Amino acid sequence: MTMITLEALHDLAERALSRAGANPAMAAATARALVYADAQGLASHGVSRVPQYATHLVNGRADGAAEPQVLRAKGGAVLVDARCGLAFPACALAVDEAITRAREFGVAFAGVTNSHHFGAAAYHLESVGATGLVGLAMGNSPAAMAVAGGRRPLLGTNPIAAVFPRRAAAPLLIDLSLSEVARGKLMVAAKEGKAIPLGWALDGDGRPTTDPKAGLEGSMLPLGGTKGAMLALVVELIVTALTGAAMGFEASSFFVDEGNRPRIGQAFLVIDPDALAGRDTYLARIEALIAEMSKDPGVRLPGDRRRALAAKADASGVDVPEALLAQLQRLAA
Repeated sequence: MTMITLEALHDLAERALSRAGANPAMAAATARALVYADAQGLASHGVSRVPQYATHLVNGRADGAAEPQVLRAKGGAVLVDARCGLAFPACALAVDEAITRAREFGVAFAGVTNSHHFGAAAYHLESVGATGLVGLAMGNSPAAMAVAGGRRPLLGTNPIAAVFPRRAAAPLLIDLSLSEVARGKLMVAAKEGKAIPLGWALDGDGRPTTDPKAGLEGSMLPLGGTKGAMLALVVELIVTALTGAAMGFEASSFFVDEGNRPRIGQAFLVIDPDALAGRDTYLARIEALIAEMSKDPGVRLPGDRRRALAAKADASGVDVPEALLAQLQRLAA
């Protein structure tokens, strides 16, 4: 492992993406999102993705020249086209639109279509929480899980995140994949030659496996069994049927160099508490629940651990595997 500052890591990631063909806005937005993930201890969604993204840019699976645009808008609803670029500029546009429309209409839904991997879902809600609004983020991904009762991977791991601002403290920030673990954890384990626990994935024949490579070629197990698979189905339908984006089974895996443009979808729901019971009531209700939760000494509020890691990373940097760092340096050279 090599310790590197967040600023240096961002510069390295941005240059690598630019060299692969990403336009300046796309390279900068993507680097910010990936370094955010590394700072919060989410290495599976951090700069370990740069080589994958760079390959997709070079091979045409992602369009580095793409600039997102608003396709449709009606009241509190808006649809953004990522135009097959990397997802982060389009998601930023969608979130900005949702914040603006939620302030006007009380609630807003922003969908993104023709998109790519959108990283840590909670990242996109930071600006929502900072403006005192409640937010949900969700997205689909290439097929990795079976539907309830099925054997073939049809649904993605389909993460979902939520942010709830507080009165005088950092927002509650909830982020989870609907597979038992994020698929990126298998990617990291495969690169590092480490085994994975039983219960994370099945191999191509439907058998439990501790081999991350076999798991990547097989299927992920849903969080909570059938209930997790059903929630993943809900996310799949919200981010595809409403946006026109590709479903998980229609998108080639992120973990292969060659394949189609994923064209997957994301969705962001933003709510202004003032439009409902009112901000004071909302904040009182949030704090009442947190006070009750905190009576148990073992309770950790969602988002606290990530923020502590981010503060430490901001001060001293993050550890990056030497092989990955060398790969990033080659891509950026």
